[in-house]
Amino acid sequence: MDAIDRKIIRSLQQDARLTNQDLAARIGLSPSPCLRRVRKLEKDGIIAGYTALVDQEKCGLPINVFVNIRLEKPSTSTIRAFEQAVENIDAVVECYLMTGNRDYLLRVVSSDLKSYEHLVRDRLTTIPGVLSLESSFAFGQVKRTNVLPLMPR
Repeated sequence: MDAIDRKIIRSLQQDARLTNQDLAARIGLSPSPCLRRVRKLEKDGIIAGYTALVDQEKCGLPINVFVNIRLEKPSTSTIRAFEQAVENIDAVVECYLMTGNRDYLLRVVSSDLKSYEHLVRDRLTTIPGVLSLESSFAFGQVKRTNVLPLMPR
């Protein structure tokens, strides 16, 4: 990736609905080479896809919960089973394998405390191998961005 590729990526992260004409003008290329570069970035998997950013609260999911999970015995089969179970829970929007005193950190969205309680009781604590679960509720969001800090070299 060169500096032009980084400019393309940054521009598309800021507004993925840019036309190729507008993108080319923004980064200082003519449309054909710009489109070739975008297609190559897509082919190489650097641009993995395009999506719409949706307002979580307006969709009725105002609650963000960060859930620390510890497994009883983090064996290959326990890890695989846990990760597969989490993949099937729509309310879990992010899941990270962690170092330190927890095995996973989840970000869960919920409409209210009651539905989060049901998620914990009926789904998360029933996953085989879960030793402990600790929830932290976010009061608000200070920053959210999907723009990676790619600096031109």
